[in-house]
Amino acid sequence: MTAAALPVSDEQRAELGRMAGSAVLAHRKVVQATALLWAADGIANEEIARRCGVDSDTVRRWRARFLQTGPQGVGVIAKGRGRKPWLPAGTVAEVVRLTLHEVPADGSTHWTTRSLARRVGIGKDAVARIWADHNLKPWRVETFKVSNDPRFEEKLVDVVGVYLNPPARAVVFSFDEKPQCQALDRTQPGLPLKPGRAGTMTHDYKRNGTVDLFAALNIATGEVLTHCRQAHAASDVLRFFQQLDATVPRGLAVHVVLDNLSAHGAPEVTRWLSHRDRRRWHLHFIPTSSSWLNLVERWFKELTDKRLRRGRFTSVADLTEAITIWAAAWNDDPKSFIWKATAEDIIAKVQRGRDTLHQIKTQTDH
Repeated sequence: MTAAALPVSDEQRAELGRMAGSAVLAHRKVVQATALLWAADGIANEEIARRCGVDSDTVRRWRARFLQTGPQGVGVIAKGRGRKPWLPAGTVAEVVRLTLHEVPADGSTHWTTRSLARRVGIGKDAVARIWADHNLKPWRVETFKVSNDPRFEEKLVDVVGVYLNPPARAVVFSFDEKPQCQALDRTQPGLPLKPGRAGTMTHDYKRNGTVDLFAALNIATGEVLTHCRQAHAASDVLRFFQQLDATVPRGLAVHVVLDNLSAHGAPEVTRWLSHRDRRRWHLHFIPTSSSWLNLVERWFKELTDKRLRRGRFTSVADLTEAITIWAAAWNDDPKSFIWKATAEDIIAKVQRGRDTLHQIKTQTDH
């Protein structure tokens, strides 16, 4: 079916096409933009109405408004139309204020939809909608730690510089220990996964010992060198460094990103590094309380999520074998983790955190 085509310029058609294909605009905007494109192609109002699930008079109003306002009026609710607010005046502002600045009278640390609904005198679903509209999530809490290292900026710039611009003719490793990996065995067999039921495990467990995992992530290739030991003393660190040194071809420098654990700077480690044969070694220490800056931590998360957390281990030897096999499989198809944040962006974000903490502390002191 055809009818008088809606006059639409090339620019207007392009804008309507963008709106009709959007996945983020309001549904009414997408529907109206699509209908107007059909109208521009000469489709009859009755056919457009059938496709959109509205009546033909609605389509005529859309066309008339477009002729008056152009794409800017598509999907706009006319003044005096639309759903009327049913909450008493000031209710939304009061819900937001209470959520942000007060806690329940019973001493709870945060509001729930039901407790705040009782306080304000509205339904819990209304509270939930207000929270959603204002992106408030009082049931969630995220942890943070701002480093107090006096050389924070200096160390940060050094480590991020190594990530973003690795030295030429060098191998860069991110090294750390994952201490006290527990060989946990469940007290009862778990029920298997099947349709309609997740895999299960008992909440209680039998602890069969622990092992310390040493790991060095090659930031260029994603390969990981691992070794499990019963401790992480300076002698254990030294042995792992020697193992690491043996894997890097002569003629290449060795750059290692690591934390400030005392074992990493112990005299025996320092003496070994100071030998002329180790002049190719360069250590880059991350600031204190900044483990997020060590890329190998990302690999530890993969190991924990995919092998350790849901695993069952009857002994330390069983756990060690599981880690070794999983790491070997990882190295068969390694995936590198790409660092993207610049030192300037991180410093700016940390400074905002420090300023906020200082403001809160000042208000508390007063």
